[in-house]
Parts: sequence; structure tokens; C-alpha cells
Amino acid sequence: MTAPTTASTTPPIPLRICVLGAGNIGRPLGRHWLAAGHTVTFGSRTPERLASFVEPLGERARAATYADAAEASDVVLLSVPHPALTELLDQVADRLAGKTVIDATSPVGVSAEGLFVSELGAGMTQGSWSAKRLPNSSVARAFGHFPDELLWPRGTRQRHFWGMAVAADDPDALRITEDLVRDAGFVPVHLGGLDESQAMEPGGALFGYFSTAAGLRAAAGLAGR
Repeated sequence: MTAPTTASTTPPIPLRICVLGAGNIGRPLGRHWLAAGHTVTFGSRTPERLASFVEPLGERARAATYADAAEASDVVLLSVPHPALTELLDQVADRLAGKTVIDATSPVGVSAEGLFVSELGAGMTQGSWSAKRLPNSSVARAFGHFPDELLWPRGTRQRHFWGMAVAADDPDALRITEDLVRDAGFVPVHLGGLDESQAMEPGGALFGYFSTAAGLRAAAGLAGR
């Protein structure tokens, strides 16, 4: 019989999280992280339009412009629609220097055959693309492969049952991202570095797929690792 693990009595340190893009991914994740004790700033081109969403969330939630939200953060979630990502990074890349950036965007396209494909083409992952655009940030990948309409219900009613793929080159960025995956109610599944995250890209084995952590590992060919 395995001896029980003694839980740490030290509470996690609250983070200042910036969510750039308060849509179908950013809103539920921001709510999860507020419930876990973090401070969340929702960045928007028009923050005043977020008032009715943010005000009921309490004093640790606020809305701000993209630039102001990025400035006042330790960790940044990129969750704008992918076509808007280049313009966003042009605006805030300098404010992301030294920060952990979790890319949840998805370069999704549809082939002539009706299959999901990455608009970045073969050989380039979204995480690697963002890391090249943000050389002074520590980039990780998570959340973009999971059906966004399930982020809230699966992370609340079935906490720590469903797996969430994660990739990062930097060990600290990986640790922070895995912690935030857990805070959102999921089980992190490490795929490897950013160049090894093809399974979570559009058309990859994990895109649009949700399962237990063991199920994700099997689908990504990581079983036994």
C-alpha cells in the first residue's frame, strides 16, 4: 500500500494574471483563476464593454486596455482570435518582456477536404511561432486544443478529472502553466517543448479532443512515458 502523501500547508502564492481577449476561452479561465485566489485583469480593445461581466466577479477582477493589462501582470494568457494575434503582439510585445505568456490561440483553418489544419503550415507550432515573436518572454502552450464551451463546466463540476495538454521550453513557464491548469480544474499533460506540441495544433491528435490525462497521453503517443 502506498503511504499517503502529506499535503503542503503553504498556500499557493497568488499571481497577477492578465487575460488578453475576454471571449470564450479568456472568460471561463479568468473566473477559474479568480476562484483560486489570483488577481485577474481582462484586457480588451474596449474595456468599458466588459463592465457588466467584470463587476460581479469581485475586487480582484478588473478590465483594462490591452497595454495596461499586460503591464500590471506576472502571467499573460493570449486568448484573442488568432487573426487578431499579430496586431495584438505588435501593441504589447515590449510589455510582455520577462513574463510567462500562455498562448491559448488556435491557428485553425479548414482544408478543401473539410479537415482542420493549421494556418501556420507544416513544421511550425503555434507555441514556437509566438516564442519567435516574443524572444524576451517565456512562452507556454495550453487550453487552445480543448473545446472552449467545456472549459467552465468541466473545470467546475468535474474538477481534476479531465486532462489538458501543456508544452513549454522554459521549466519555470511549464511549472506556472501546470499550476494554472490545476487551478482551472484540469490535469496537466506535458507534451514536451514547444516544437513537440504538434498534437494540440489544428489537425493534431488532441485538437478538439478531451479525455482523462491517460487518454490524452495515449492519443498523443505518450503512453508509458
